[in-house]
Amino acid sequence: MSLFSEKKSFFGRLSEKIADAVMARAEVDEDLMDELEEILITSDIGMDTTMNVMTKLRERIKKDYITSPEGVTKALKAILTEAVDKGERQKLSEKTPLVILMIGINGGGKTTTIGKLAYKCKKQGKTVMLAAADTFRAAAAEQLVIWGERNGINVIRHQEGADPSAVIFDAIQSAKAKNIDVLICDTAGRLQNKKNLMNELEKMNKVISREFPDAERETLLVLDATTGKNAVSQASEFGQVADITGIVLTKLDGTAKGGIAITIAEEFDMPIKFIGVGEGIEDLEEFVPETFIGGIFDE
Repeated sequence: MSLFSEKKSFFGRLSEKIADAVMARAEVDEDLMDELEEILITSDIGMDTTMNVMTKLRERIKKDYITSPEGVTKALKAILTEAVDKGERQKLSEKTPLVILMIGINGGGKTTTIGKLAYKCKKQGKTVMLAAADTFRAAAAEQLVIWGERNGINVIRHQEGADPSAVIFDAIQSAKAKNIDVLICDTAGRLQNKKNLMNELEKMNKVISREFPDAERETLLVLDATTGKNAVSQASEFGQVADITGIVLTKLDGTAKGGIAITIAEEFDMPIKFIGVGEGIEDLEEFVPETFIGGIFDE
């Protein structure tokens, strides 16, 4: 089941509001601009991002002599697509061996995302291994083991409270010995102690660089789209402690407004690589900018 065919409910309100605003006017005027601005702000698109978008929209209207409300809609769609489109960075690296560090707070859907991503990689014909390097939370390793069993994938784990970098070390040795294509590593989501988290991630990255220098690297930040502005602040906080290569937005299957994707991509210049659209193992989709923004405009 695809988000864009059957799970468009979270786009509904934004799509309807834009359509209503445009259809209610026969010409392009400042009232239309004000209304569009308000619609964007109330759809989880932050104030700064909205102001940037509206500035570009006004410039495009002037430059391209846009005189119809339909033309404004087309221009707005193009601007929003440009905001979320990060080109080549949008795709997960296809080179192997690949080490993926998954970061994000507990409860954001990180472990579930790892399970879904492992399934996706395996379906592409790649060999996959998981490393349970969140040794802080008791249930984390158990959860990962369950996903490993569902996918028929090995999970490297230590006892609770072990050094996460030691788990990464063992996982790398095992992955190298078995010629594994993709090693996905869970990490602890303790943002309240940023210094500890920074040290932990730094140590893990040093281990990966030393033990697996030829491996491609991805650091994916998992964010819960339903948390709105909290997701934006998490992107900012984690961006200070990790070299993030991409975002996974979870829980985009009914409650979120979707605008948060535009804010994060535009404000932090971070590519959204995947979106979680349900609980099922196949409910992780690659983020396609044109399709995502098309959904907002009910296409």
